[in-house]
Amino acid sequence: MFSVEHEFDSTVITLVDEGAAPLGEDVIVRAREDGATLEQFDVQADAVRTVRLSMSQLRDLAAALNAAEGVYVRDARPAPE
Repeated sequence: MFSVEHEFDSTVITLVDEGAAPLGEDVIVRAREDGATLEQFDVQADAVRTVRLSMSQLRDLAAALNAAEGVYVRDARPAPE
């Protein structure tokens, strides 16, 4: 399950783990013009952990989700119309 909220300067996506236990903590993705952060509460450390991705890294991640094993260089040119 997930939710999407549009705020003034960002889009906030919350990913909620579902299914058989053990379940992971919610993941919050905050997407802005200059990149995105992924946040998740770490129960053992009793703290929120944050990872920041640039827009380039975010595009690479999106492409990698559907790619086969290997090493890739993403073509930065726009797709032909």
